[in-house]
Amino acid sequence: MKLSEKLVEKSIEAFIMGLEIYNKPTIRYRVEGFAFFVCNAWELMIKAKMIKDFGESSIYYPDKPDRTIDLSRAVKKVFTNNKDPLRLNIEKIISLRNTSTHFITDDYERIYAPLFQACVTNFSNKLIEFHNRDITDEIPQNFLTLSLNLSELTDNDIRAKYTPEIAEKFIIQRNELVVSEQQVRNPKFAISIEQNLYITKNRDEAQFLVAVDRNADAKGTIIKEMRDPRNTHNYGFKTLLEAVNKRIELKKIDFQFKNESGEIRKIVTTNDLTLFIKFYDMKQDDKFSYLHIIGKSRSYSYSNAAVDFIVGAIKKEPHDVITKLKKAIAENKKE
Repeated sequence: MKLSEKLVEKSIEAFIMGLEIYNKPTIRYRVEGFAFFVCNAWELMIKAKMIKDFGESSIYYPDKPDRTIDLSRAVKKVFTNNKDPLRLNIEKIISLRNTSTHFITDDYERIYAPLFQACVTNFSNKLIEFHNRDITDEIPQNFLTLSLNLSELTDNDIRAKYTPEIAEKFIIQRNELVVSEQQVRNPKFAISIEQNLYITKNRDEAQFLVAVDRNADAKGTIIKEMRDPRNTHNYGFKTLLEAVNKRIELKKIDFQFKNESGEIRKIVTTNDLTLFIKFYDMKQDDKFSYLHIIGKSRSYSYSNAAVDFIVGAIKKEPHDVITKLKKAIAENKKE
């Protein structure tokens, strides 16, 4: 086995180890453990890429041929754009890893959660792009969604919980990350994650039961719609199509469709995407879409779950899925 291949294998192991540590609720070393292992995974994967592109000597310091370069230097060599959201994401997590040696709190998870989730997605995509390895061949797709603590933590909560020095340091770092998210505004840097509760009268659809008491002291409002779809449904129709085709390319799925004249195309078109949305009634499923109503204007945006679902359906039947969708829709019309 070549050195680059060995590094990729170790990279995958380190990445999965980071996920396992983070998703186990009994482990209190979640943030530090994830930061350490995911940085290790990136370093091994990037150095394997450098060996393939520039030769084995490229991963060593020129004046110290027996010592490999650190992750920060490797990141700069492979991701040369210092404004690249993916590079910014890695650099923030490297900083966290370095900080955790000297200072860290249990509540770091709450402010770094969006960066961690983006980091997981970025690593999965680059593993395919750089080394033609799909992490979902090693672990199920759902394992790539982190188990996160998203409860709110106010400045007063922080100051009550920690010493003044630690509290102020924590608040400053949290505010810096919030500003960075607002400036970058790219899912490669941070993926905002929200939990939404919905009231349903169908007991079979409910995950837990509540009672409504109009005489209760605490007042509540029934939520009928998601409040900030920009954080969960940030694809328009065009960008959804681009994301689906990009994912197919990265995963090297052999998508094909032969039209009536015998011509074969290998990209998903707007008509194909419309077939998926229509057949699976995706506009009626909050998990996949969100309806925006502004005056008389109505438009939809779509979630990352929609991308996963469509690409998953194509992967199962890459040569036949469009033909089958057209046939099924035509039969439904006859009925």
